[in-house]
Amino acid sequence: MDSLPPLNWLRAFEASARNLSFTGAARDLNMTQSAVSQQIKSLESYLGRPLFHRHARALELTQTGLSYLPVVRNAFRTLSHGTRALTRKESNVLRVQSNLTFALHWLAPRLGSFQAAHPDIRLAITTELWEPRDMAEGADVEIRFSLPPSDRVYAELLASDHYYPVCHPDDPVTLETLHRSPLFDCSNMMGTWSVWAEEQGLDWPDPPVTYATTYSLAFAVAQAGGGLALGHDLTVGHMIETGALKAPFHHRARMQEAYYLIQTPQAQTLPTAQAFVAWLRANIPALPTT
Repeated sequence: MDSLPPLNWLRAFEASARNLSFTGAARDLNMTQSAVSQQIKSLESYLGRPLFHRHARALELTQTGLSYLPVVRNAFRTLSHGTRALTRKESNVLRVQSNLTFALHWLAPRLGSFQAAHPDIRLAITTELWEPRDMAEGADVEIRFSLPPSDRVYAELLASDHYYPVCHPDDPVTLETLHRSPLFDCSNMMGTWSVWAEEQGLDWPDPPVTYATTYSLAFAVAQAGGGLALGHDLTVGHMIETGALKAPFHHRARMQEAYYLIQTPQAQTLPTAQAFVAWLRANIPALPTT
């Protein structure tokens, strides 16, 4: 098989996989549902194997579809970055992606210093509640908070961190009274109140915790005096320095997640990207790894 399938077939496949629906793909691509379905059938015929299981109300990727999807997405991403590098007129605009908490609590307080040092660079910042599996289309640089990314992504470890309870500076909480305090945390983290309490030596295997989808909500409650949240240095360091929060206990637990720096191949040649990356490395301290 020397030739590649038509680009519109691959677009239909990616959109259908993203939506798990031919109808959703048709909406995204401004096509009819029947046209999308026909393009998927054509692609499956070309490949000689099905890409989807068709159910009554939704699609499900076959093993072939699951294997082929990252190949297609990476190809589109490479085309997008390469085309944008050749055609974009705003060569001083750098597109940065990070999770919402990092953007609000680490990046935002320091952006003024970056702009002062690089007044000719404009940042376009995209934030996500949760870290995506792949870099957003159009992003040059990503700061990802996650477990180690897969080998498909070239990622540089930017910072390893520790987490610990934080609260309002006037909160009189002690280890002896902690069990009476409302506790807040970000959901789906590897480091939890239970783990921290066990390492602290507390007999507290299942503390009652209110969870949110972002650290920022937990921090806001703690700042308002509503209880304690779990934070880590890069996200609560500035608030502790300015007196908005305090860390009432000494113990800090090691996080399994870490911050990773991801650059597109094109970004590694962009002066704007390299200036931003150098600034990140200079301003994020070398945190202890034990």
